[in-house]
Amino acid sequence: MISQTKVLLGQTLSFNDNPLVNGLKNSYSHETNGMVVIKDGIITDVGSSDTIHSPKNATIVDYGQDLILAGFIDSHLHYPQTAIISSWGRRLIDWLNEYTFPEEERFFDHDYAIEIANRYFDIALSNGVTTSVSYGTTHPESVNAFFSVAKARGLRALTGKTCMDRNAPENLMDNALLAYEQSKALIQKWHKVDRLEYVITPRFAPTSSPEQLLALGALWKEYPDCLMQTHISEQIEEIEWVKKLFPQAKDYLDTYEASGLIGSRSLFGHAIHLNEREISRLTEIGSSIAHCPTSNTFIGSGLFDLSGLSDKGLNIGLATDIGGGSSFSMLRVMAAAYEIGQLRGDPMHPAHLLWLSTCGSAKALHLNHKIGNLVPGMEADIVVLDLKSTPEIKQRAERSNDIWDLIFPTIMMGDDRAVRDTWIAGEKWGLIN
Repeated sequence: MISQTKVLLGQTLSFNDNPLVNGLKNSYSHETNGMVVIKDGIITDVGSSDTIHSPKNATIVDYGQDLILAGFIDSHLHYPQTAIISSWGRRLIDWLNEYTFPEEERFFDHDYAIEIANRYFDIALSNGVTTSVSYGTTHPESVNAFFSVAKARGLRALTGKTCMDRNAPENLMDNALLAYEQSKALIQKWHKVDRLEYVITPRFAPTSSPEQLLALGALWKEYPDCLMQTHISEQIEEIEWVKKLFPQAKDYLDTYEASGLIGSRSLFGHAIHLNEREISRLTEIGSSIAHCPTSNTFIGSGLFDLSGLSDKGLNIGLATDIGGGSSFSMLRVMAAAYEIGQLRGDPMHPAHLLWLSTCGSAKALHLNHKIGNLVPGMEADIVVLDLKSTPEIKQRAERSNDIWDLIFPTIMMGDDRAVRDTWIAGEKWGLIN
């Protein structure tokens, strides 16, 4: 990468604290005439253009009144399901059997995996997503493709081989030993290469035998700096299925805990129907949850208790859950999170939604020292939002009274047209791909 200082001008927004937990006051910093200084892919200064001096010979990009903030972080998705997004479905298990598994069977083909990985990243970047945490398929080719494409684009990206040895099509199943050996080989090949990280990935308890879960628990013990991702308590009938498959388990979480698959670096998708013991245990060990609102409504899973779990101290990120989620846009995901909050009688402030999709997701991934906020020292993964991107958004924005009143119409009505630019490690996307 060419060493060059860049200066972005526009409105800037960064966070000083978690507004969900500590309230809105003093939780953020906003500059109407802001400046962001970037050198060698790192943010070196953020503040008012009246007080920061532009470095000599810097390349200046003036965004006027567009909003500059940290890039969106999608904390839970399935890139192999890109092509089947918004397929008509009924319930989770039906959806897996009718759409997911047949599509995932295609990922033994490296060329097809590369094609879909490129398509996914093109769409994600056009929506301002700068970090993606994806499940692969059971094929190592799916992981190799995802990481190869991400590496070529300079992206921060995380994924892992999905492991399943039961209750799935035969040609999608591995076994305990193969899951361990293939995952280990992929860790050794990709983990911490450039901006990539491997994630140990049992799909969920119903598709892994106790032996496979134990094998993956042993693998995680060998590589404790990896994240571990899986699903939990997405639908009521899924929980009942787990009870039948694991009759000795205290509850759904115990199927993972008994195998050594919970810890501070565990990331659980959905977690809609947790019981009190599970909530207490997850909080105690510092696990994280990926909230997937568009998926939860699309597949009819339930209404996630965002405020209640935040109040308990759980780390929560926001996620599209492509392709169970019905949109690649994190703006649409934020809008769905707001709507679910309304249905629970607990509306989310725009600051809550933006924090979850940036700082909150970064913290859930243990990457909040590198990404997720527009502050000095962070990697310069940035999204620039046009807050008047369509006529209907523009007419509402022009009646705004403050920055949050200005941003909220874009959250509720925005899509990829609102994403003026996406920057990856200090380079504008489009110039680097």
